[in-house]
Amino acid sequence: MPRMSSSHRNDGSPATGSGAPPAPATARGAWHPRPETAQDVPAVRRINLAAFETAGEADLVDALRRDPAAWLPQLSYVAGPPDGAPVAHALLTRCHIDDVPAVALAPCAVLPGYQKCGAGSAVISALLEAAREAGERTAVVLGHPPYYPRFGFTPAGRFGILPPQPWPDEAFLALSLDGSPPPHGTVRYAAAFGIA
Repeated sequence: MPRMSSSHRNDGSPATGSGAPPAPATARGAWHPRPETAQDVPAVRRINLAAFETAGEADLVDALRRDPAAWLPQLSYVAGPPDGAPVAHALLTRCHIDDVPAVALAPCAVLPGYQKCGAGSAVISALLEAAREAGERTAVVLGHPPYYPRFGFTPAGRFGILPPQPWPDEAFLALSLDGSPPPHGTVRYAAAFGIA
């Protein structure tokens, strides 16, 4: 289930866990985002386990991966330093706005110690561009309002897009990926999110 409080830090950045020593600094722009491969699956799980307080998001990714109606293999992205292991992960899966296909951004995670180095922004930006190239029209996210506008997200209610549960208007956000007006209606997430 999308949860703003567990998937993002209070400052609006993607979840990064806590208590780990800082990682070596990597210059902005030095991150290499790319589609997830089969070899990345264990690293994706490790990233999500480290970034969140519970295994819920890591288990969610695994459940979504098993759901052919939700999983879009070209829209699971990782980012890492040059010639290095992934340190960030972002995922778009199939959702619907009423009956119109859209994509949901969740979860987004960064290994502890790599926050504020640009890894989260790099992987999300590349993922959204991949969604555009794949012909996706609309993305939604439940997230911190200060963080997601940098990618073009605005409150979904402005488009007539409604959350499946009573979520704060300023935290339920949408983005037109192709520049066209998004569809109106209520978002239906994949079954793995557990939202009726």
